[in-house]
Amino acid sequence: MKHYRILIVIAGIGAFVAMGMGLPYHKERNLKVLPKDISDAKLDSIMDSYTVALGVKCNFCHVPVKQGSDSLDFVSDSDPMKENARGMMKMVIDVNKNYFYFDKNTRPEYLNVINCNTCHRGEPIPKEK
Repeated sequence: MKHYRILIVIAGIGAFVAMGMGLPYHKERNLKVLPKDISDAKLDSIMDSYTVALGVKCNFCHVPVKQGSDSLDFVSDSDPMKENARGMMKMVIDVNKNYFYFDKNTRPEYLNVINCNTCHRGEPIPKEK
């Protein structure tokens, strides 16, 4: 009888752990330009395009977590380059929205008429011509 109770307790703990693992995980976000309902896949795709267009890595705009690990704190605004990037995103969205025809049903941040690579061409700071 005692073993039966232990087995029930272990099964109950296991069930709670399994339920917790099954819950959706919501990462904290700090989106000020891109839509708050953007999917993780679309957000990652956009961020990847920025790193390619500027020839940089994620740590160009994102700071390390304070605990000193190799992870980045994607929510933090402590690096001024992140706010600069937001300004550039707004500029690109504005240019695409106001100077090029686009489908009014498509969000302007998804347009690809001009993008970061138009000026940066793989350089963090665009070269003057």
